Amino acid sequence: MLSSRQMFEKRRARNRNSLKKNANGQPRLSVHRSSRHIYAQIIDDATGATLASASTLDADFRKSGKTGADMTAASAVGKSVGERAVGKGVKKVVFDRGGYMYHGRVKALADAAREAGLEF
Repeated sequence: MLSSRQMFEKRRARNRNSLKKNANGQPRLSVHRSSRHIYAQIIDDATGATLASASTLDADFRKSGKTGADMTAASAVGKSVGERAVGKGVKKVVFDRGGYMYHGRVKALADAAREAGLEF
């Protein structure tokens, strides 16, 4: 019997392998969420460089005094990472949800990134 962490790691590996096969050189928008924060970064796998990133730990978000564990915070992070990426000339990405299900905070982040100008 696999633990929940082992199942998560299997889902993440399966998802990431599929993305890398179908990415065609596009950067990926990777999402990590914890119980208190949410993080997003756009990674160019060819060079291994992070092109843009945003999280609820950023100074501009922390000034608002909100927690990072809700859907409004996730959409703020999605909007921020989308704007930063478009500012650096990145328009098309592939969405790497990791081992997380596509609903709730992960979906809110993805929707806000699309509204900010990213295509995936």
